[in-house]
Amino acid sequence: MIGDIPAAATKSPRAPRRREERTLHAAAFTNGPNELFDFILPLWAGAALGLSATEVGILMAVEMALSVIARPIAGVLSDLFERRYVAATGAVLYAASAAGYALAQNAAAAYAAAAVGGVGGALLWVAVRAIISERLAEDSAVFPRLLASQETGSWVAFVAGMVLIGEIGFDGVFWACAGACLLAAALLLSAPRRQDPAAVRGGGAGGAPGATGPQGAAAPEGAKGAAGSAIAGLGAVGRRLRPMLLAVVVTMTAEAAISLLLLMHLQREFDLEVIQVAYVFLPGAIAMSVAAERLHGYVVRFGRTRILMCASFASAAFAAGLAWAPNPVVIAALWILSGLAWAAVIPIQQAVIAEASGEHTGRGMGVYESANLLGALIGALTAGMLYDGADWTVACLSAAALILAGAVVVPRAVRSLGVADVPPPPPAPEAEAEAEAGRAPEPETGPEPETGPEPETGPEPETASAPEARARPGTSPADGTAPPHPKGSPTKDSAAKSSDAKSAPAKEEPPRTREQLLRELGRHAAVFTVVQVLLMLVGLSWLRDLVTQDTVDVLLHGGGQESGFARVVEDGGKIWVFVLVGHVLWAGAKCLAMAVGRGGSD
Repeated sequence: MIGDIPAAATKSPRAPRRREERTLHAAAFTNGPNELFDFILPLWAGAALGLSATEVGILMAVEMALSVIARPIAGVLSDLFERRYVAATGAVLYAASAAGYALAQNAAAAYAAAAVGGVGGALLWVAVRAIISERLAEDSAVFPRLLASQETGSWVAFVAGMVLIGEIGFDGVFWACAGACLLAAALLLSAPRRQDPAAVRGGGAGGAPGATGPQGAAAPEGAKGAAGSAIAGLGAVGRRLRPMLLAVVVTMTAEAAISLLLLMHLQREFDLEVIQVAYVFLPGAIAMSVAAERLHGYVVRFGRTRILMCASFASAAFAAGLAWAPNPVVIAALWILSGLAWAAVIPIQQAVIAEASGEHTGRGMGVYESANLLGALIGALTAGMLYDGADWTVACLSAAALILAGAVVVPRAVRSLGVADVPPPPPAPEAEAEAEAGRAPEPETGPEPETGPEPETGPEPETASAPEARARPGTSPADGTAPPHPKGSPTKDSAAKSSDAKSAPAKEEPPRTREQLLRELGRHAAVFTVVQVLLMLVGLSWLRDLVTQDTVDVLLHGGGQESGFARVVEDGGKIWVFVLVGHVLWAGAKCLAMAVGRGGSD
């Protein structure tokens, strides 16, 4: 019934999509601990272990140094072996690192945990990005989805960590992060295995001898040949990507510099504590998680180089605006602008690296990640020197000038690699549903040409094609309308497409109308109002404190609850306020877009 096509191939139309989905979930569970560690490790090292500033610097440098060294190696491993195993190994090492921090009693144990975390991060993130790139040819929005998942995990972990750290302490936060990383490892291991593209095309592009596909099949020339080929392939990929890697170093230097400048400014000029600083950065992280996929639509419409230039201008405007920002509330609003810029830039960089790397995506992602860390290191050093040796205004304007340089460097790097400036639009949900529904019947057309002339003999071929008629009921009249073609295949294909199109709405929800969007917002607002009234009655409403007390002080320091369960409830109400505001803005933007589209069509 299905000709020469293996049965396994007909059962896995959704396997690559499931592989991507589980990888995205794993990225969310691991990026939260990753970002949280960067934030609380210096505090924990000083408070719990009593380390000096120099020892804290060594602790952070150990993790970064090992990560820079290990990432190109992780790229080679991701090309040689099954990528989900490489990523799961990294997630397990991440969990071991978190457990090591929780159990550490001295500096040596903390350094060992940092070393394990550096290697684990290299294996995890290089392999995760390589897995995500596997569907880039059929869906150009895979990297925006990855960034959205990472940033969602980041801000959720920030909120949970900052709220719970007073109750469970640093050790409790570390153990919770270890559990999240183990869950991510389980998700990666449960993902479907990748179908080796070399098995379909007779070898990868370039066909480097000794290299294997991601399935981990043994290289025909033995381990020695495979290792030599892997090293040679890494160098070739590095030379091919050199223009983009230099651009990545520039942009990451700018991002790291402005982030560290802002952190030091909030702590020293406004005397903010750790939780208050996290709340300033929170809106930008939420904006990145929400906007990444939506901004990809503009990339498809206007092209990568234009969006990169616009993002550089927006980020430079943010950096320059910091010089005259009067308070942390304005800074938080400006940080949203920076978050939107990076939500556009980072997926473009990763997609360009993946496309230019060809079959060696793991190697490409390895050197890309190393360039990211190198830029972060240079940016940290630059920010420290600027903050100590220059006026705050001069420091901000210098960072803005560096970011503006990226408006020239990064688009030129993209053009030099020869990749497409305008990526193809991602498939619509209806198209994906049709593809998944249509994959199963398609193999039945394989053996049809063997019975070539039969359709022209009258009604007999229709009886012979009973399986097709049962698979696509109601198409028999159309089969006889194209006698020149064997078995009327073009007409049957169109009939199959129309049949799948009719079944698609049953599987995919149609786009929501303006009335539905407003109705959902109204329900959300009604539930929010009821809960806020109850919180006001028991004296736990952050919104009431915001109105009745000093607004800026409540925004930064919270309401009147000091600690315990009452503080957790009040902080939850505070987060809900921001979620509702985001829902209002999103629904308003969607309704405005619908109105503009309707006006344009009229």
